[in-house]
Amino acid sequence: MALAWSMDKIGPICRGAEDCALVLNAIYGPDGQDLAVADYPFNWNASVRPSALRIGYAKSAFDLPERDPANADRVQHATKVQDDAALEVLQRIGAKLIPVELPQFSVGTGLILQPEAGAAFENLVLSGKVKEMVQQSAFSWPNTFRSAQFVPAVDYINANRARAQLMRQWWDLFQKVDVIVTPTGGAGQLQQTNLTGNPSVIVPNGFREAPPLGPGTSATPVTAAPRPDSARTLADTGRRLQPPTPSPRPQTPVSLTFLGPLYQEEKALAVAHAYQQATDFHLKRPPGFGT
Repeated sequence: MALAWSMDKIGPICRGAEDCALVLNAIYGPDGQDLAVADYPFNWNASVRPSALRIGYAKSAFDLPERDPANADRVQHATKVQDDAALEVLQRIGAKLIPVELPQFSVGTGLILQPEAGAAFENLVLSGKVKEMVQQSAFSWPNTFRSAQFVPAVDYINANRARAQLMRQWWDLFQKVDVIVTPTGGAGQLQQTNLTGNPSVIVPNGFREAPPLGPGTSATPVTAAPRPDSARTLADTGRRLQPPTPSPRPQTPVSLTFLGPLYQEEKALAVAHAYQQATDFHLKRPPGFGT
C-alpha cells in the first residue's frame, strides 16, 4: 500500500544476499507508470571480493557500549561482542575497514511521512471511514492520518529542504567509500536512509536474549545445545561464526546492515554475500521450519 510516496521503497526478503540480487534483477527499472523510477543499470557480480571495495564502518555506532535491551537505541539490539565479531569477520575476508561517521540529522521523518500518509489516506479520513480501522489508540495509524490534516505546509517544505541537504551529505560520504557497514539502526541509519533513498542490505547476524517480558506475560523458555561465543569461535576456527550461547530466555535474531551508494545496490550486495559466505547465520531455521 502507499504510505509516504517520497519514502516508500520496495525490496525482496530472501534466504541470502545472492537471492536478493536475483530478485532485484527481475524487478528493477521503470515500468512506464511510476515516473519517479529512474532507468539505471544493475550490474550484479557475485565474484567481487571485499578487498576490491572501499568499505567504511560507522565508528560511533560500533563504539557504543553494551546496551540495555529496554533502550531502543538500536532496533534489534545486537551485543557489543556480536558487533566486534562482525568487523573481525570482514577483516578476515579481506576488507580494509575505514572509519566513517554518518551525517547528523535533527529533523524527524514524521514531518515528511505524516503529511504524505495523510494525503494518501485523505479520502479515508474525510469520509469518516477511518473510525472503522482497528487500534484507535493515541499513537496509531488512524490518529496519524487524522492529525496529518493539520501539519503546516511550511513545516513540510522546510523539512524537505533539510532533507535535500542530508542527501547531499550522504552523496559526499559515498565519494570516500563504496559500502558502509553499521549495526542495524545504528547512528540513526534507518531514519536517514528512509530520507535519502540509499540502498541497504540487512542480513541475519546471530541471536541474543529477548528483552524481559512485561507484567502479566509469560513464555516457554527456548533451549538449545550450548555453543561457543561468537568471538572465540571465530578466533579458534577462522571459518564460520556461531550464535552466542543460548540461555533459558527466548532468543531473538539480530542483524547487520550494509549500505550502498544511490543506484549501486550491487556493491552492498557483494559485501553482504561475502559476509554470508564466511558465516552461517542465514542458514539458521526455527524448529519445525525445515530447510
